[in-house]
Amino acid sequence: MAKSNEKDLDKQGKSPDKPEKRVDKNEKPNIFIRMGRRLKETFSELKRVTWPKLPEALKATGVVLVVVIIFMVLITGVNYGFSELLKLLTSAGA
Repeated sequence: MAKSNEKDLDKQGKSPDKPEKRVDKNEKPNIFIRMGRRLKETFSELKRVTWPKLPEALKATGVVLVVVIIFMVLITGVNYGFSELLKLLTSAGA
C-alpha cells in the first residue's frame, strides 16, 4: 500500500487529486486589510502635518466669517432686488 501512495504523489510530494491554491500577486487583499492600511497611512500623514497656532487659526476663521457675511449680504441684496422687480412686473401687468 505504501507503493501505491508513492505513485499517487507527484514529484513535489502533493496529491494530484487536490488542486493547489495559487496566490495571484495582482489580487487585491480583502477589505479589512485595505482599510487597515489606509487608516495607518492616514495617521502617518497626520503626524507630518504642521498644525497652526491658536492666533493663526483664529485669524483664518475671522477671514472666512467676514467673506461669508459679505457674500450673504450681496446675495440677499440681489434676491431682494429681483423680488421687487418681479413685484413691479406682475403689478404693472394686472
